[in-house]
Amino acid sequence: MENHEVPQVARSGSTRRAFLSAGAVTAAAAVASPVIASPAAPAFEASGPGNPIRPQRPGQDLAQLLDEIDANRIEAAVNRLVGFGTRHTLSSQTDPERGIGAATEWVYQQLLASAAASGGRMTVERQSFVQPAGPRIPAPTTITNVIATLRGDVSPDRTYVVTAHLDSRVTDVLDATSDAPGADDDGSGVAAILELARVFATRHTEATIIFGIVAGEEQGLFGSAFMAAQLKAAGANIQGMFSNDIVGASSEFDGTKPDPHTVRLFVEGVPTTETAAQAAVRRAVGGENDGPSRQLARFVTSVAENDETDMTIWVIYRRDRYLRSSDHVSFLSQGYPAARFSEPRENYDHEHQDVRVENGVQFGDLPEFCDFRYIARVAKVNAAALWSLAQGPGTPVNAIIDTVQLTNLSALRWDRGTEPDLAGYEIVWRDSTASDWTHVIPVGDVTIATVDLAKDNVQFGVRAVDTAGHRSPAATPRPG
Repeated sequence: MENHEVPQVARSGSTRRAFLSAGAVTAAAAVASPVIASPAAPAFEASGPGNPIRPQRPGQDLAQLLDEIDANRIEAAVNRLVGFGTRHTLSSQTDPERGIGAATEWVYQQLLASAAASGGRMTVERQSFVQPAGPRIPAPTTITNVIATLRGDVSPDRTYVVTAHLDSRVTDVLDATSDAPGADDDGSGVAAILELARVFATRHTEATIIFGIVAGEEQGLFGSAFMAAQLKAAGANIQGMFSNDIVGASSEFDGTKPDPHTVRLFVEGVPTTETAAQAAVRRAVGGENDGPSRQLARFVTSVAENDETDMTIWVIYRRDRYLRSSDHVSFLSQGYPAARFSEPRENYDHEHQDVRVENGVQFGDLPEFCDFRYIARVAKVNAAALWSLAQGPGTPVNAIIDTVQLTNLSALRWDRGTEPDLAGYEIVWRDSTASDWTHVIPVGDVTIATVDLAKDNVQFGVRAVDTAGHRSPAATPRPG
């Protein structure tokens, strides 16, 4: 088994406390009905209170995929998108050269070309619907998403989604005729998604990946809202979603301090769809930092911060920026784990602006302000996350930590996954004030385990491991 583990982080004094003295693990053999292991169950010995978590490195297949991502192709795609003049949601849908209709057809043809190399595993569709009139839609308007689906070979029902939005705008959100280049917002994201679809199409994945180019974002997240609602209605098992929105510029807002090796990842804490009952449990156990989207972000940093991506992921514990939101919010609203990638510090002279020069300052979202090598590195971060998710086992389900009786041991149980290459499970833990997992305890191919750590003092997670050493995101056990 390859050694794929997540980066070690500051321990916040985790190893200095007396409750970490023994660290033995008791685990039962996998059973159909998850029951807490008894003291008589076979012992699984761990190293002290668990092994420190070590960095995870991309395997050869992933390294080759990352190497194929081409900044020149991304640059050409951004320039072509700008060439449609405007991609405003209310712009022409019939003009073959200018407007949202022409841009949608071009994107559709690009994805079809990628799908042609997939051996039938990738399909492409236009997903159209009529958005009723509203504050930013003066009259009922047809909105069209373009969606490419790469079907997994082993667990096709387990799905991951990555999107960018095609539409653009200027200062007046209802101005559908002025030039709205949208190079960074969000031509950069669209170009990244097109490149991801191209390099993934020639490869086999275990789970399914959906590459979505959505529309209507600037008018109210309409395209992604429809897409997410359709997936929810179909019962899709979406275990992770990423929006790439404004990922094109690597400089500080004033252009003086380039930061070409950092990308922000926005992730909510308390789930958008949390019920009152779930909120009561969260408050009782201190789970504000352990929602599914935060676990997804921890996974991304574990697999996508390395020499091959040449990037640092700046995780922001916030659903999105002040006064703004992106298409991941549509997926959060359907109860799916989701996050948003964005450049480190935006220049608002280049977003939602009429193209003009004032007092010697150029306004407008133009290609000259994009860093295409930076966009390629952001695409590599996405690729590393998606590949690792789709090639690894799914996130464990029905994870429970036993709270029936008071004890300084922690008994956990979960459902066994269905992947044929599933090797077993690991319990990860961290101090309650630590931002990421610090220790891991392998427990083998079991569905119940008792750990000699007091559940009152640490945060636990359960993750699956396959025979190749791929890990899943961790699942937070709920009390039960």
